[in-house]
Amino acid sequence: MRVLFLTHRLPYAPNRGDRVRAYHLLQELRGWADVDLLSLVHDDEEASHADEAHALVSSLTIVRVPRVRNLLRSLAAWPTRRPLTHTMLDAPSLSASVDRLVRDRPPSVVLAYCSGMARLALEPSLRDVPFVLDMVDVDSAKWTALAATSPWPRSMVYAREARTLERFESEATRHAAATLVVTDKERETLSRIAPGATIIVMQNGVDAGSLRPPGAPVASATVVFCGVMNYPPNEAGAIWLARDVWPLVRARRADARLEIVGSDPSPQVRDLAARDASVTVTGRVPDVRPHLWGAAVGAAPLHTARGIQNKVLEAVAAGLPTVVTPVVRQGLPSEVEPACVTADGAAAFADAIVGLLDASPAERRARASRADIEALSWQRRLAPLKQILRLREGPALAGPAKGGLKPAPPSE
Repeated sequence: MRVLFLTHRLPYAPNRGDRVRAYHLLQELRGWADVDLLSLVHDDEEASHADEAHALVSSLTIVRVPRVRNLLRSLAAWPTRRPLTHTMLDAPSLSASVDRLVRDRPPSVVLAYCSGMARLALEPSLRDVPFVLDMVDVDSAKWTALAATSPWPRSMVYAREARTLERFESEATRHAAATLVVTDKERETLSRIAPGATIIVMQNGVDAGSLRPPGAPVASATVVFCGVMNYPPNEAGAIWLARDVWPLVRARRADARLEIVGSDPSPQVRDLAARDASVTVTGRVPDVRPHLWGAAVGAAPLHTARGIQNKVLEAVAAGLPTVVTPVVRQGLPSEVEPACVTADGAAAFADAIVGLLDASPAERRARASRADIEALSWQRRLAPLKQILRLREGPALAGPAKGGLKPAPPSE
């Protein structure tokens, strides 16, 4: 089987949420398929990993995203029905690169990662090739939620993106032989957008072996929140945690420290450290694990979230009990829930953090150990992929599948 794998970011290194699943999909694919990877790259740091990514595939094509050009084209696209996701995830040579790959290395099946790359599967050179879409989660629903909570003019931009992207998601899902999502909630949402489409739940996993703590739990009073810090839900969560929750924690635990760990912190996030000496904003780090292993408690303070939050799975796998908001809890697999405390509102979130900080290091580690991390391995979670692609391989199965693998039950 030859798989053309389309990704909107180079799936290496797996150090941010939108790369982690793509990286593990690639690791799964390379065990039994010839993989031609076409990836967009957004900056020099990402492009610097091309050799590592190339070592994992039969061929690699990278296309650089021209950000300024795409911003201008997004302004021009505003009066149209085109999603801005598609103008921002574009490049002058992208279509030509796809056409060349199809001509030189004809795929037996296309796997497109997220709705931003699904549009390529609808172009003439790929229109008749069987196509599986890994939507991960329903982006239009995320934009709808952001529109409801953001100030104008962002709310207007987000509402437009929700409308235009939902129309595209319906078209792409109906064209795909199968569409993958990470939770039953996402499947229900997508089923309303594209009734009758084949939608399969394939949950995220976690690399438990690499995250397992190397030693005994540390006597720490550090709370850690990890994520890409210019992503609006993460940015808003960090600001809420530092400004609304953290003073309540510090009033009861003067020794508490907050680490906000992740690349590209916005000026508003950077300002959190300037306001409070107990808050550290790290920016990009070469390895997040030392920050997890040196902390006492994980936090996921998001109020807008879709799908499974990898940051929670990774914190728990690293031995940290984690405080989460109700919207984050909704997307968590049942195996990890015993390690988490759900809290709604600043006072309750602070209470939960202080309660865990007041526990002994051994008690905190024991709480995290209640999660069945081994059941969340990527190998187990992605095991159905081979059957999904093989059942949909061949021109006769282009379009919604008739029979074959059924949508996964919630426990899969």
